[in-house]
Amino acid sequence: MATQLLIYGQVEAVNKKRHLDWAIKPENNYDFAKKVNSVPLMAVEFPHAAEDYSIVFAGEGDQLLPVVVMGISEDQNLYVNDQGQWVAKYVPAFVRRYPFVFASGDEGKTLTLCIDESYAGCNQDNKGERLFDSEGNQTQYLNKVLDFLQDYQGHYQRTQAFCKKLAELDLFEDMGAKFTLPTGEERTLTGFKVINKEKLKAIKAEDLQQLFSSDGLELAYLHLHSLRNLQKMLQNLNAAPTDEPNTQDVEVH
Repeated sequence: MATQLLIYGQVEAVNKKRHLDWAIKPENNYDFAKKVNSVPLMAVEFPHAAEDYSIVFAGEGDQLLPVVVMGISEDQNLYVNDQGQWVAKYVPAFVRRYPFVFASGDEGKTLTLCIDESYAGCNQDNKGERLFDSEGNQTQYLNKVLDFLQDYQGHYQRTQAFCKKLAELDLFEDMGAKFTLPTGEERTLTGFKVINKEKLKAIKAEDLQQLFSSDGLELAYLHLHSLRNLQKMLQNLNAAPTDEPNTQDVEVH
């Protein structure tokens, strides 16, 4: 089954035969996301996320989605500290839905609720919230999980439509962010796309009106505004002083 497995380990479909006596005890710990430098972001999250993160785009075709940048190395998340705490006010929904996720084997036509059984909060000791009651019925907790993921899926489709429109208007360009370390070494963050501001300003009036009417124009400018948060992200870097980027020398192009 196809899933976005960035932060997931042992994924299994939720069913009452396998998980009848399972419970989930929420852990206020985000170590499971400590080694991902970006996660998908839904369009509805832009106003909240733009305060703390740089929002960019990644992928191709139907898989093109907004993401938040969380590190300058592939396995680095600067928004999770050494104690496993998230150090920004807003936690992306992609992370908040963990340890649950929808999986599909038919391009999203049928969705199956899955759980990462390697999550530390999974237990059979009745600690936390049960998935099923003693009679095998879904608990209120599990129903809320399903509601959250179904809502997420709806926003996912709307976000895809937004990205498709931007691609049709040919507004994207490849992004590169250059960081200079105190040692003089330079690192470059690549693999993402950003909206070209000049192209955005030059689109036809009818396309501009359509973007405005669908809130796409607001989202585009929230994205552009958020790019300044690359420097804010680096303030969270927990590394030896000799390996810290110079936060005064961040170049985005």
